[in-house]
This record gives sequence, structure tokens and C-alpha cells, in this order.
Amino acid sequence: MPAMKRKAAPTESNGIALNKDKCEEVDLAEEAAASPSAAKRRKVDEQKVKLDYADLSRFQESRIAEEHGIVERNFYPPVMSLERAKKYATGEIEKPFTTLKKALAETKQQRDAIEVGDAVVHWFRMDMRLGDNKALSIAAEKAKSKGMPLICIYILSPQDFRAHFTAPVRVDFLLRNLEVVQRDLAKLDIPLYMETIEKRKRIPARLIDLCKEWGAKHVYANMEYEVDELRRDATIVRECAAAGIAFDVLHDGCIVEPGMLTTNAGGQISVYSPWYRKWCKYIADHPDTLKEYLRPEQNPPEARQKYKALFDVPIPPVPEDRQLTDEEKERFHGLWPVGEDEAMARLNKFIKERIKVYHTNRNLPAGNHTSAISPHLTAGTLAARTCVRESLKAINKTVPTDDRENGSMKWIGEVAWRDFYRHVLCAWPYICMNVPFKPEYNNIEWEYNEEQFTAWKEGKTGYPIIDAAMRQVKHMAYMHNRVRMNTASFLAKHLMIDWRMGERYFMENLIDGDFASNNGGWGFCASCGVDPQPYFRIFNPLLQSEKFDESGEYIRKWVPELKDVKGKAIHDPYSRGAGAIASKNGYPKPIVNHKESRERCLARYKAGIGRATA
Repeated sequence: MPAMKRKAAPTESNGIALNKDKCEEVDLAEEAAASPSAAKRRKVDEQKVKLDYADLSRFQESRIAEEHGIVERNFYPPVMSLERAKKYATGEIEKPFTTLKKALAETKQQRDAIEVGDAVVHWFRMDMRLGDNKALSIAAEKAKSKGMPLICIYILSPQDFRAHFTAPVRVDFLLRNLEVVQRDLAKLDIPLYMETIEKRKRIPARLIDLCKEWGAKHVYANMEYEVDELRRDATIVRECAAAGIAFDVLHDGCIVEPGMLTTNAGGQISVYSPWYRKWCKYIADHPDTLKEYLRPEQNPPEARQKYKALFDVPIPPVPEDRQLTDEEKERFHGLWPVGEDEAMARLNKFIKERIKVYHTNRNLPAGNHTSAISPHLTAGTLAARTCVRESLKAINKTVPTDDRENGSMKWIGEVAWRDFYRHVLCAWPYICMNVPFKPEYNNIEWEYNEEQFTAWKEGKTGYPIIDAAMRQVKHMAYMHNRVRMNTASFLAKHLMIDWRMGERYFMENLIDGDFASNNGGWGFCASCGVDPQPYFRIFNPLLQSEKFDESGEYIRKWVPELKDVKGKAIHDPYSRGAGAIASKNGYPKPIVNHKESRERCLARYKAGIGRATA
């Protein structure tokens, strides 16, 4: 008979208790059996937690958030208090980025003293490429210098996919890229071992076991900047060191390491423009920032025989809850080819054909004006560092500048936003915990209208530019950045629906879903994030449509009900004499009135911020 699990307390769900500082998973039945005293202490701690969450309004907020899928209670605690968020911001509660840096610093001497062993390991994460891959290159050089083989590993964690709302299309893209990586490594006699680990808390111990099995004493990986991953790596650094294994975590996803760009007072910069100027200067002062890392060379000839079984490991199966239909597979595979060669070809084509006029055409959703390489940046088939270096090389420059009238420089500035949002994530980690960057915006009265939320998701709001964008997502798992802003603003300000519901929907459906960038974009549009648009700036969908899709080409492509509407009526058919055509073809009338929605939004924001600052 399976062990009984008691009813979840405020910090538990489905028999999993969560430490609200570390979000660590603890199986209650396992704990009680292994350590009755620890279980008793947890009961006492739970009483303290109940006091922390005694405020009824916060219970209500957390309950609403759970009901609408904002808080994933299978993995995380309820919505944290604003006081607690402030403690993360001030460093009173240690930031996960600091936790990992401390683990690396405190074990450095111990790790440096560890001999190489029989092999060196590189752990692939979101860096699905052999070229310009910092950790892989350094691991390969370490192995070569000692005459030892390089072994690569990839661990699939279904719990991470669930906890982070990873889109099925993104999982499919990841696994298809993994096939390419496996093939390219095999040509170099480098094995890629892959394994699915159902419980993510088991990953550290399993990694250590594998290293012992292979006789490997050095492991390299590129850093992931999200809270869970930083804490996981801090744990692995210390546990590996205790086991006589050196685990090195390197900066690769960010061009400039988080924390390196600060205000004159030494704090993290929270406004993009001054941050970007310092980013450009840092690269100018540190030219190695854009250094290209070498690909691994051929493994020693005996490696294929010694690790023969590792070459036969199959690609992990797709978790049941992340499966695509056969039709979706065919569609997405055609839309999104995989591999670093494909990523580089896409980048080079963009630089050759479109980057010169990027600054003038980048906001037009119709046509082919942008690079559309974000899926490759997210999967790591292409490094942001490579993008900047290659675009500079094309115009005979070595450092970026803040020249907004130069297509290449403007595009580099857009790539830099990825760094900026990761820097923000490391400095203010509570944004990973369902709290807005501006915590006082938690007091805004949101709507949870499922009918209107469904209309938004399905592209049936009656606002053509919004509906075109949402239908593009459903078909391509991708959306142009200008209409990402339009759709996000519409949900948060016209419908007043909790922006976190939209944030989750994007993560669950976009092939380029990236937490830091997605959260930053939603925070900008809902005016509650870092460097946001002012809350009183509310995109008018009609004006946005007329300005950025003047001819209606984008709308006609994605909203076939309106393909026969002529002229400017395409932007607002029911108010411009095309209502009969729209109605006949089944296109809905607007679900909200712009003027009324704007007035409601301004009143709600003003009242919410007023409560927070009173």
C-alpha cells in the first residue's frame, strides 16, 4: 500500500513540501521515514509559514492565481509577500545568482586541485551547438591537453518542462536539435549520453554517479540564469566537490556577465538606455567579450571503443504531456529547420539582405524584415555573441554603438535586450516567483474573464491586428515583436486580464519562449516591469494597425474572414462600412470598446498604485 500523504499546508502541494526560500522539493513520505525529527521540525516551520501568510488578502490573491494557472503549486509556494520581494531586491535574502557565485568561489581551490581523471565531461543545456560554445570549447581543450577523451551529456527533465510551462513545439525543436548535435559529435568520435530523469532533485546525484562510472573528474556547463537552475548548479558545485569532481559553470548565454554593469553607486541598472551604453563601452574595453570559441577536435581513437555503449544511446522520448500531433509536427518541422548550420545560414542571409534597413522596417509585421532567429537563440543553436560579432564584421566594425539610424547597430541593440533581461533576472530574482518587478503593481484589480481570455487566445477579439497576431502564434508558434507588444498591451490594459496569464500562454505556445525575455516584455507592456512604458500609455489597436500594417497585408494573411475588405476598412470593419462582409464571414464584433477600456484601465492603475503608495 503506498504511503499516505497528508493534506497540503500553504507551502505544500501533492505531497511535495517546498522551502519558500529555495523552492526545494521534499517528498513528505520519504522525509518522515528517513528522519522523524526532520518531519517534526517541518511541522513547526509550517506554523511559522502560516503566520507569514496570515493576511487574508494574500491568501485570496494566491487562491485566484492558482485557480487561473499563474502559480504552479506542484512546484512552487503561493504568491510571496511584497515585503519578501523587497528582501530579495536588497540582498537581505541571498539571490540565487549570488548563491552560485559563492559556491564557485568557495570551492575554487578545491576544484583546481582535482586531477583530470579518465575523461572530461561537457553538459549540454540550452547550448545546442559545437561552434562558439564556451563551456564545450574549454572542456574539449582540457581533455586535449591531458590526452583524455571528451564525453558529452544531456539530461531531459520533464519536471522542468512542466514547472516552466515549456511549449511542446519548443521541446520538439530542442530534441530535433539534439539529433543534429549527436550526429556532429559522432563524426568527431565524441559520444553524447542522454537520459531522462523524472525527478529533477535527483539530477545532482545522478551526474556524480555517471562521472564515477566514466572515471571523469571535470564537468563543464554553460550557466542558466533562472532561479531554479542557479540553485541547482550551486548544489551540484558543492556536492561534486565533496565527491572529488570539479564542476565549472561558465558564462556563455550572456555577452556581458550579469553584475558587471552598474550605476555609479554600484547598483544594478534598471533602465535599458544607460545600461546599453555601458554594455557597449564594456565590450569596447574588453574585446575578448566577442571572442569566438573553437569547436572541439577529434577524440582520441580509442574513445569510440572504450565508450562504445554511449554512442548507441537514443534521443530521449518526448514526455507525454509535451507531445505534438502528426499535423503539428509536419507543420513546425517545415517552418523551423534545426541545427547550428541552419541558424548560421539564417543569420548570414539576414545580414546580407536585410540588416541595412532593419532600423526602418523592423516594426512591420508583414513581409520578411527581421532575422527570426530567436528560436535558435533560445535553443542555443546560435550564440548572441556570434550574432553581434558577425553583424559588426559585415560593416567593418569591432564594437557596437548606440547609433539608432544604423541598421546593424539597431539590431545589435535588440539582441542586447536579451542580456539586459538576464541581468535584471539575476538582480531581482523575485520576478521568477510571480511577482512583478514593480511589486506595488500587485495591487491593481485584475479581471479573470475566461470568455474574453479565450477570445484573445483564439484571435477573435474583433480587433483585426490583435486577431492576426494571435492566429499567427497558433499556426507558427511565433509572432513578430511589434504585435507581441500590441497583443500583450491589449490583454493587460483593454481587457484588464492579469498579465501573468498572458505570460504563461506565450511560454506554452511560442517556439522561442524564453523566461527572461518573455517576462520582461510582458512587464513592459503591462507597465509593471523593468523600464516599462508608463501605465497611462495604452496602445490604440486601430492606430497601431494603421501605422504598422497600413495596407492590411498582415491582417489579410492571418484573418481570412477579412480578405475581401477593401482599403482602410480592414483595420476596423464594423465602423468603416465593411461590417456586412465581416459578419457574413463570421468575424466577430469588438469584444470591448477602446475608449471605455482605456478609461477603466487608467482608473484601475491609478487606484492600485495609490493603494500601494498611500
